[in-house]
This record gives sequence, C-alpha cells and structure tokens, in this order.
Amino acid sequence: MTITKKTMILAGREVEGLGGKLSITNPANGSLISELRMASPEQVNLAFARGKAATQKNDWFARPPHERAAVLFRAAELMLERKDTLANLQTSENGKTLKESLGQVSAAAGIVRYFASVCETVEGETPPSRGPYLSVTTYEPLGVVAAITPWNSPLTMAAQKLAPALAAGNAVILKPSELTTLVSIELARAFIDAGLPEGLLSVLPGDSSIGEAIINHPDLAMVSFTGGTNAGRAIASAVAGRFLPTILELGGKSPTIVFADADLDKAAADVSSAIFGSGGQSCVAGSRLFVEHSIYDEFMDRLVDVSKKLKVGPPLEDASNIGPMASEAQRARIEGYVDLAKKEGGRVLLGGTRPNSDDCQDGAYYLPTIIDGLDHSSAVCQEEIFGSVLVALPFTTEDDLIEQANDTVFGLACGIWSHDLTKAWHVAGAIKAGTVWINTYKQLSIAAPFGGYKESGLGREKGIQGLRAYQQTKSIYLGGLGG
Repeated sequence: MTITKKTMILAGREVEGLGGKLSITNPANGSLISELRMASPEQVNLAFARGKAATQKNDWFARPPHERAAVLFRAAELMLERKDTLANLQTSENGKTLKESLGQVSAAAGIVRYFASVCETVEGETPPSRGPYLSVTTYEPLGVVAAITPWNSPLTMAAQKLAPALAAGNAVILKPSELTTLVSIELARAFIDAGLPEGLLSVLPGDSSIGEAIINHPDLAMVSFTGGTNAGRAIASAVAGRFLPTILELGGKSPTIVFADADLDKAAADVSSAIFGSGGQSCVAGSRLFVEHSIYDEFMDRLVDVSKKLKVGPPLEDASNIGPMASEAQRARIEGYVDLAKKEGGRVLLGGTRPNSDDCQDGAYYLPTIIDGLDHSSAVCQEEIFGSVLVALPFTTEDDLIEQANDTVFGLACGIWSHDLTKAWHVAGAIKAGTVWINTYKQLSIAAPFGGYKESGLGREKGIQGLRAYQQTKSIYLGGLGG
C-alpha cells in the first residue's frame, strides 16, 4: 500500500517540502511506498533560524530538569503506543524483519527513557577549591545541533541522538537517510506530540546536498553523524576549521575470535548471529572470523550447519530470519565483493548467491555467505561490505591473532569466545576496538558509552558521556568568601 503522507517537520510543524522529489521504495518487492518533496535550501535556513531563536529564548533549557524529563518520558510512551506503525514503517523502508523492527521500537523507547532519567538526575560538580572561593562546574546547551542518521537502524540511531541532545537543552535538526525518511518523521512526531516546544525539532528529508547545507550552515553548533567512513571523513573536514564538536560513529570490520577451548556450539550460534543478524547491515557486524587452527575445520562445519538453517524471506513473515538488503544498490555492492573474493582465490562455503525461492524474486535478497581461503590483505578482509558476508581465517598463536585482528583501519567492535577468561581478558585489552564482547555478541547497554577507535569514529554516544557530548562545560568561581 502506498503511503500518501507528504510532509516533513520544520521547527515542530508539519509542512510540505519545497525541494526535489524523493521516491521511497520497499526493498522486499520493489514497490513504491511514497513520493514526497525534499527540503529546500531555504527550508534548511528556516529550520536553523527557528531553532536558534528557540534556544536563545531559553524556555526549554530554563525548565527544571524534571519538566524536560517529563516530555521525554511521554515521548517514549507514545513511541510504544505507536509501536506497530513505527515497526511497519521501518520494515517497509529498509527490509528488516518485522520482529526485529518491533524490538527496535522498544529499544528506542528505552533510550529515550534513559536520557529522560539522566536529564532529571545528573548533577553538576563542585570541585575542591584552593582558596577562599567556591568553584562550580555547570553544563549548558550548545545551540542548534545536527543529527545525521543511516538507513540500517533509523529508529535506534535517531533516538540515541535526539534524546540526549534534547535532554541537554538543544534544538535538533535531523537529516535521515533518503531510504528511511518516513519512519524518521513518524518518530519525531512522538516528541512533538509529547509537548516538545515549537522550534526545537526539525526533520529535513533530502539527498547529500541537504546534508551539506546543514553541515555548512553558519549557525550549526555541533554535528552527530552515523554512517560510512568516507562520509564521516568529509564531515570532519567540513567542520574542522570551525572547531565544532563532532561525534562520528562510522564503519567497522569487526573481528570475531574463537579459541579451541570455547563452547563451540554456542560460539557457532553467536558468530552466525553476529554477522547475519540484520542481514549483516550493522556497523558492529562480526564480518572477520578468526578460528584457532586446531579446531578450524570442525568449527567451520558447525558454523555452516547453523547458518544454512537461517531463512531468507519476506520480512513480514514470522519464519523469516533475514529480510532483503536495504536496496538493490546494496545487494549489487555485496555481489561485487563476493565476485572479487572468488577472483582472489576465495572458497565459498555457504551462499554466495541470491535465493531462488518464489517469494524472494522481486526483492533485494541475498543468502548468508561464508568465504575462506583468502589472505588477510585481500579487499574482502579489509573493506566494510555491510552485508551478509563473513570471511574466515585460521590463526595459530595469540600474537598472530592480535596482529591480524588489529590489521585494519577500523576499530569498532570485537567478539571473543573462550573458557579461559584470563586469556580472553588479555586479548580484549590488546584489541583496538571501542566495544569488546566475551562469550556473547551485540549485547548493548544504553548506559555504556559506545564508539570506535581509528577510522571507526570519533567521540562516544550513550551513557552520561552521550549527554555531556551535547553540552558546553562552564566553570564558575565565586569569591569573597573570607580571607
């Protein structure tokens, strides 16, 4: 069914975009979901002007923290009340299975609740004085901040930017991916309907030109971006000369590591989920597998057996474990890497092709794929594919493992399976990554900071650090206290 809403959100009001046409299609069957107008450059300027006016008026930040928190708590309630709508929109736009989308609505609401709680309870500081004065550290909003989100998990990615930015007292301009505009607009409606003051939230759909207009706007106070490393590098370059605070959550080529003493059945199930969950379209996807040489063949047999049971199919069907890739372009990218792996001597142990079932013929589907036999310097081992492709390599010693695992420009995540926790802890400390899981994977807490090393990003989201990232720190000294 085609969605007829053609609105965007400009400073808290739903309006028609005045830019070019944007067509949104369903990757499960190629059907047109909606056509809407993108924001225009003039509307970008207006969003900044109204956001700046709202922050300068200061009515929002001046509210007691518990009152700001109440708005965020209500937004979370509305998200859950609209769970089916939000989940179906996300699934129709990016192909996630409906059960995963439903889970992400709950996760997004939990993110908003967390930052509502932080907003209400986090305190300033009174550092020890070194004289007859009182020193106080306070935190203030930055102004108008930009939140630029990807297509793979728009609900959770937007929530973990909007919630802390608003809790901190800022105005936010959200630029969603062109592929997932509708669900981003619907999510923003929850904040507006919860009572967020006018001017503080805009959702500006559009292509890269709108993103560039936002990034280059003179009233931009900060940018938080989740997406590809090349785009992140361009953003960092664009704002560097203006000394703007920046959070970049970028790409990954995360290693998963299985030692001979691991629970091999559990490790096989976890490794399979680490890469094939969400069709591999996750920044933390465990896309490089290192297996201790002595168990390599045995473990790979178990992994193939587990992974070949995953059902690729229409995302609305309960039986489907993996839906389509988010677009035909993304599937073509995956196919290109698999073809390259074959040319470089790779051996396809599983998948490596499109499914042949009737219900997958019209969508951007691709089978879970496992490849081995490649040198670690190969493109498939080094470059982020962002799809359901796993490359496997054996290792012999810990030193060999650590050297290979760190031989990448990325450093986002890592998974380790071993019964020897001392060894696992040592390896976890040696791996250059922002998040390391031991005997599990993709277990995330909104209270724990998240981000990457090296070209996987800059700064941290989530946790109290995630709130402070959207604030300016001020020290105030009160003298005349004696002496």
